[in-house]
Amino acid sequence: MEYIPDRYSAGNNGFSYPSSQIIYPAPLRKGDRIAIIAPSSGVNPQYHHLLHRTRDQLEQAGYEVILGESIWTNDKCVSLPKAKRAAELQQFLLDEQIQAIIPPWGGEFLMELLPLLDWDRIRQLPPKWILGFSDISTLTFAYTLQTGYASAHGPGAVDISGTNDPTTTKWQEVLTALAGQTIEQQSSSHYQTVSDPSRDGLNLDTPTYWHILGKEEESDLSLEFSGRLIGGCMDVLTILIGTDWAPVPSFIEQYGATDGVIWYLESCEMNAGDIYRHLWQMNQAGWFRHARGILIGRPAGYSALGNFELTDALHQVFDDLEIPVVYGVDIGHIPPQLTLVNGASAIVSVKSGQGSIVQTLD
Repeated sequence: MEYIPDRYSAGNNGFSYPSSQIIYPAPLRKGDRIAIIAPSSGVNPQYHHLLHRTRDQLEQAGYEVILGESIWTNDKCVSLPKAKRAAELQQFLLDEQIQAIIPPWGGEFLMELLPLLDWDRIRQLPPKWILGFSDISTLTFAYTLQTGYASAHGPGAVDISGTNDPTTTKWQEVLTALAGQTIEQQSSSHYQTVSDPSRDGLNLDTPTYWHILGKEEESDLSLEFSGRLIGGCMDVLTILIGTDWAPVPSFIEQYGATDGVIWYLESCEMNAGDIYRHLWQMNQAGWFRHARGILIGRPAGYSALGNFELTDALHQVFDDLEIPVVYGVDIGHIPPQLTLVNGASAIVSVKSGQGSIVQTLD
């Protein structure tokens, strides 16, 4: 959709959604500038070669790469003090010569930047792609909810280099798509459970299987649902509940009441009990209103809580809501992962453990 800044006006929390649809950034084209900055955690010296490799690969693909000050250092879980990180992030968000921002990876404390950004100024400028996962989903989630601009949950800058895995490399097709275009992504054939530093790319060692909650024994079962995509990493999204930075109810009423909502969620460092508590909180906050389906990524750093498993957590929350749930999806910290666009219309199809997600940037 075309960028028209005066569609925005003050509302709840100082913002109301545009009267029409999600606004998509201009598609990436050769010669465009991509900024690699670290608004959450930076990169320690032993991994700087990964940043150089990413830069080289993006330049070979025809992009101009700008490396921010923040990527080179990391202390107390952050790249720089919050005021410096916020200033750098805002600089690139407001720079109309930058077409995309792709942080190297996630981190821990991106939430502390949200009150420091000038959201009014950000809304007055054309949108740009932000791509990332983990703690970067704090930013992409808030960016879409605060502005009505689409953002992308997918591999970080470190993840997109050194691999030709078809699931990972799909990020470029998504970010180069025109408004109105449809992009189809398939479930991966295998995923990585053990990394192998001696090899480039991913060590895809385990077959991928998308499970339909409650129907695990029905191997030939099929499922399909549609809606507007929204989501990210549960570890960091739920801390935004009750703050000005996550007007989820407004988003749901604007887009979900007619199109429905598909939540995609992943986790890191949470056991089954933690996941249940986070999902319970989201439900109590009304976040699953108008949900047509739930996508749960492969949980990283996961353990059961006694005999309470991930599936128990999912049943506890979603059975009463009668919302279909697919888990084991290619989302999050256990690669490879899909690139999903916050705000895009999507159709999710699952059959015999394999899945597809068809996104339309409408």
